[in-house]
Amino acid sequence: MATDAIGDEKPTLFLRNATGLVRGWSVRDSMIYACLSTNIITLGLVEFAYQGAFPSGQLLTAVLLSGVWVSFLVLAYSGLVVTIPRAGGDYVWQSRILPFGSGLGFVMAATGWWFILWLWAPIYGSVLAEEFFQPLWATLGSSSGAAWFGTPNGIFVVTLITIALAGVLVSLGMAGYASVQKWCFLGGLIGFAIIVIILLVSSKAAFISSFNSETAKLFGMKNGYGGTLADAGSKAVGYTAPPFGVAGAFSQSLLLVPMLMFYLLWPNWGTTLYGEVRGASDFKRVFSGMFFGLWTTVLLSVVLLTLFAKTFGWSFYQSANVLWVDSLYGIPTAHALPIFPYPVLLAAWLVHNTLFQVILILLMSLWFFGWVGTLFLSSTRVIFAAAFDRILPDGAAQVSEKRRVPVWSLVLMLLPAVGLSALYAYNSTFHTYTLDATLVIAVTYLFSAIAVVILPWRKPELWRASPASRIRLLGVPVVPAGGLVTIGLIGFCLYEWLSKSAYGVNNNDSLIYMGAMYVLALAIFLVARTVRARQGIDLSLINKEIPVE
Repeated sequence: MATDAIGDEKPTLFLRNATGLVRGWSVRDSMIYACLSTNIITLGLVEFAYQGAFPSGQLLTAVLLSGVWVSFLVLAYSGLVVTIPRAGGDYVWQSRILPFGSGLGFVMAATGWWFILWLWAPIYGSVLAEEFFQPLWATLGSSSGAAWFGTPNGIFVVTLITIALAGVLVSLGMAGYASVQKWCFLGGLIGFAIIVIILLVSSKAAFISSFNSETAKLFGMKNGYGGTLADAGSKAVGYTAPPFGVAGAFSQSLLLVPMLMFYLLWPNWGTTLYGEVRGASDFKRVFSGMFFGLWTTVLLSVVLLTLFAKTFGWSFYQSANVLWVDSLYGIPTAHALPIFPYPVLLAAWLVHNTLFQVILILLMSLWFFGWVGTLFLSSTRVIFAAAFDRILPDGAAQVSEKRRVPVWSLVLMLLPAVGLSALYAYNSTFHTYTLDATLVIAVTYLFSAIAVVILPWRKPELWRASPASRIRLLGVPVVPAGGLVTIGLIGFCLYEWLSKSAYGVNNNDSLIYMGAMYVLALAIFLVARTVRARQGIDLSLINKEIPVE
């Protein structure tokens, strides 16, 4: 385990003879993790609010199309997992398969899984504020208290709570986290079922009455439902919602796909953990875990959107979202809700009982509390893997004896996240730097998709030994084909994100910041290569060896 040679003994390429991690998850645990990572409540409902950027697009069509397209990403990543089922995911595969792998793999993975996730802490925090604290405070009759969570102090406090929650969950270890996410997922599904029942048995007329009554009581709004439709259709806003369904302008629905990737691109979020998942060498089990996690989210999305159209009225639902988004950009209207038009809260208003409304909000918050650990859990294994390969200091690969948690890897996520969250809350310029956070992770995925396509040619012996090589359709290897389709998906999204302002991510300052993160990762690798060379360790040999378990 020493990093320097002792006497005539040469230092080994890896830090020690085994990772020290244990396979504490079942495939079922990975499926729940995939479903929570593509979270219909915490991510999907927020993303639906931005449909107005492409007003002619059909959201339902885009959701289904996205599910089909992302399924090919699941196929490609399943092939990578069963070929090299080790902790570290994208970093391990890219560093072993791609040309210049040891450096390229580290730069891509460190930026996409380490530095960028610091910036996701305030994004997670904003979800906690919009879907828990604000609706809860509003329901309890404190509209001013709800508004506080949108102030700089409120944003920072909620983000600190988010970071603390994520840190505690990751520190429980894989088995402990699996237990928490399982019960949160089950509780969240119960809450989901309650909302489905409420929306099924309630009429649109009942919702209009309830919405008008609650918005008048809580926010002093007059004719809330009709006013929302009028404001959205006014000359100042000029929004008209398309009819609900799958028919319509396909080209506009296609443009919604890059928007929906904010919540549907992540069924593979747990692939960095597969060194700790039982059955990680079984292609069918690995694919099923991610695939069913993704399509559970897609089907829940379809159910909710259909019920929103039935009970809220599709035009109203989208109009309320448009007015809220406009208010975020400084375009207030009389009937824009002062808080996120959280569909859970809107459904709860159909039951005129404050205690019931509070209980439903608390129950649906389990979607967040089961999900929040994803902020750091997957990233710690990328840091761990890089330290195990001797690129990062040895301490980052040390694991606790009891729970087998890479503690210092967790610290390397927690501390920078706190500092950057303060900048996010109190510095409006830095706030814009987070806009490309999704884009950078997609770039990391792109390089893994390239890796799986070239795997049969770059590493033929490794490919032939992989269970993925035996998955064929009409004689064609399915997994590399899935990689090609994934390259098409991510390439399309990157082009649209960078070329259209409607997605809100083609910001020059943010792109420069993200570029600086790649430079930082490259600098760390170059320093590590120099230091390790002096210790007699050649980091260029990393791509010729598979990490030991």
